[in-house]
Amino acid sequence: MKKILCFLIAITMSCSDAEVVSTWKNPDIVIFDAYKVLIVGMTPNADSRIEFETEMLEKFNNRGIEAMRSIDLFDVDFTNTVRTETELDEVEQRLLDKDFDAILFTKILGSENRQKLSRTLSDIDRNNGRFKDDYLGHQSIYYEDEYYQRFTVYFVETSLYCICVDKERELIWRGVIEIPDPIEAEKTIKEYTELVVSAMEMEDLIFRKEK
Repeated sequence: MKKILCFLIAITMSCSDAEVVSTWKNPDIVIFDAYKVLIVGMTPNADSRIEFETEMLEKFNNRGIEAMRSIDLFDVDFTNTVRTETELDEVEQRLLDKDFDAILFTKILGSENRQKLSRTLSDIDRNNGRFKDDYLGHQSIYYEDEYYQRFTVYFVETSLYCICVDKERELIWRGVIEIPDPIEAEKTIKEYTELVVSAMEMEDLIFRKEK
């Protein structure tokens, strides 16, 4: 589990294997533009945090949007210690003083174990019309541990918060992406950040579809 947490946002299969399973946009918001965004990846592994925040930063830079990684703002003592509501209010005020107007916050919500047939549907004879054929073809379910392939699915949540002047620190958008059993960290991060950008484009939030 520690290895997985090392990469908080891992997508390693193909991009089609990961999908947005839920998305919510503040009904009071039609279009949201941000000019300076803080990128926060919550994970106990410093290297993974650097990789994710750097990849996300590149996405903003490529669109001409100013952004900063939390690793360049929060020191080690800050993330290694429990913080109070008052301290986080002070952080938000410092961000305002530095002209930030949004925070993009990503974390793992949880995981669940699933299983699927070790054979594809194309391997199964659909012409077995008798009970005994069906039984004989699948009786290894009883005793063959590898009949089903087991895998873990992770649920990763990214939230966009406004920290605009004279406004409440409100949630603008939240999306949850389902990721099957991550393996390759570098590929994972790239694909996850691309999914986040695409989802925000669909909602007219910060990113705009390129014409």
